[in-house]
Amino acid sequence: MNKPIRKVLIANRGEIACRVIRTCRNQGIKTVAVYSEVDANAQHVIQADEAVMIGAAAASESYLVHDKIIDAAKRTGADAIHPGYGFLSENPEFAERCEREGIIFTGPSAASMRAMALKGAAKKLMEDADVPVVPGYHGNDQSLETMTKEAERIGYPILIKAVAGGGGKGMRMVYAADELEAAIEAAKREGQNSFGNADILIEKLIQKPRHIELQVFGDSHGNAVHLFERDCSLQRRHQKVVEEAPAPGMSDEMRQAMGEAAVKAAKAINYVGAGTVEFIVDVANGLDNAPFYFMEMNTRLQVEHPVTELITHQDLVDWQIRIAEGHEIPFDQDDINSFVSGHAVEVRLYAEDPYNNFSPAIGTLSVFDPYALENEDQRIDTGVIAGDDVSIHYDPMIAKLIAYGDDRESAIDNLISLINTTPVTGLTTNRDFLISALDHDSFRAGDLYTGFIEDFSDTLLSKPAPSSNDYLLAALSTLASRSIMTDDPWSIQDSFRVNLPKTETLTFIDGEDIKTASIEAVGDAFKITVDEHTSNVSVLSFEDNLLTFELDGLRSSIFADVQNDQVTLVGRYTQTIKRFLAETAGSDDADGPGAITAPMPGKILEIKTSNGASVEKGDALIVMEAMKMEQTLKAPRAGIVEGLNMKANDQVSDGAILLTINDVTEE
Repeated sequence: MNKPIRKVLIANRGEIACRVIRTCRNQGIKTVAVYSEVDANAQHVIQADEAVMIGAAAASESYLVHDKIIDAAKRTGADAIHPGYGFLSENPEFAERCEREGIIFTGPSAASMRAMALKGAAKKLMEDADVPVVPGYHGNDQSLETMTKEAERIGYPILIKAVAGGGGKGMRMVYAADELEAAIEAAKREGQNSFGNADILIEKLIQKPRHIELQVFGDSHGNAVHLFERDCSLQRRHQKVVEEAPAPGMSDEMRQAMGEAAVKAAKAINYVGAGTVEFIVDVANGLDNAPFYFMEMNTRLQVEHPVTELITHQDLVDWQIRIAEGHEIPFDQDDINSFVSGHAVEVRLYAEDPYNNFSPAIGTLSVFDPYALENEDQRIDTGVIAGDDVSIHYDPMIAKLIAYGDDRESAIDNLISLINTTPVTGLTTNRDFLISALDHDSFRAGDLYTGFIEDFSDTLLSKPAPSSNDYLLAALSTLASRSIMTDDPWSIQDSFRVNLPKTETLTFIDGEDIKTASIEAVGDAFKITVDEHTSNVSVLSFEDNLLTFELDGLRSSIFADVQNDQVTLVGRYTQTIKRFLAETAGSDDADGPGAITAPMPGKILEIKTSNGASVEKGDALIVMEAMKMEQTLKAPRAGIVEGLNMKANDQVSDGAILLTINDVTEE
């Protein structure tokens, strides 16, 4: 019997919670958000019809606590719970708890989750269902003797995996017998620490693999279908970065074979709801008729589901809700095959530094407006806007950017365009890396495999230093921002200085490089000199962080975020340039000309000068440590040191004035 859902509690946060809210709103279903203390002003809380605070920032004290989620559902009268992905989405005990409490769980049964939870048992189940699996050992005997024999039988190289969990934890590649024992010990230790289970399995290592997965759905009437495949081969640290649908280069025959295998997998466990059957494909000899093997099944909606939605023109969350209500799958396989069209590509925009081993970053978004998008072939799924924080408590994904095209090439171009026209500033992101990956010749050619990023790291993970033109635009952005933010008579939009030239120097720093931009105002334009090259430039407009200007007769635009101590330019690459000294001729500012400020929070390691000392341009003044890196601050000009009042080991804040360099006083 079908049971209509009137109100859904979303047991998750961030972009997936906002995504579920969007579908529920379209269906006229009320929504309830849950949130931790640090998420009180989060977008999913603002967008939901109701919201319940469930605990402290740590997920173990809020989003993972069964009692708190169930209590919130009962208090608000929610008749269903959508788990999103992550957190409780693949927790069979929580699914059983919902059933006991009479609350609809919009996911698979606890039995289906358990069947696929342990990789070894799942592979045995798939073998019995005639689904191809990677040659390996998935047995219960975990002794070193047995593992050694099985590794020899399979043949090196091999891959050791923890039987529980994912995300690359408990995974080791072994290329020779003398590496085996240490690798097993490390994998077991990591599996125990991460998942509470030290058991491992062994598989043949596919040395040039592609990661291709099939979106499947099952219903309570015994039906199961697939909605075609997604290629998720571009990964870093075994985590997906770029996903697309359909998989480039796949033949119709191979697509049919993989689709049939995925449906067999779903039917083998009487699957109900949305799921993803993941395959590893050996493309050492190309994709055409390449062998493929079952890897695992994710018993939930996937992060990358939007690319499937764009090529099938279906709302997968809508399907989840309909199936949870007891309805049959809305289309059969032939119907689905007939309406799939085009190509879609998705990237995950993370707060992380790709140029520093993809280390996660935190901070406050200064510029980011995902809701300004009005193109139906482009899509942004997010749970944050400008002013929101990316904190240490949760995954640092800022948004998913997705684009559709009639073919793969146009989809890639459309996605690059979306990234280029969606500036994000305020913290370090992988934005530039994403553009480099999408625009790489091998990616465009469809030569994809999981080692792609590592193999092309020289080009993908090398960011150019700011150019002279970047410094010029940083100076111009600084001047333009004054005109719209202050009543300073230096405003570029009035003509008080016509035929009365005025000069100014702005000094910027990038790492240890110090650059000066010398500015001369002439009428309503400027002459700006950087690295002894002078350009004529004028500002045409500066609205919503989009700076439109004319440079030596050429009109152009760039996104610019101007803060007190830095300028972030968002073009082909994002350049954040610290403005650690601002020197204005004839200025009466209290800081005085030559005020040197800390480019970021840090610790003073060494003072190389003293008050009253005479210094020359380029002299080392202060050595400080910031973000585990040493940085030497040098004199940008000659003069006398004043205002130095700190010592080694002192902590300084971002923008703190460290000293000033004043002109030599003539007696």
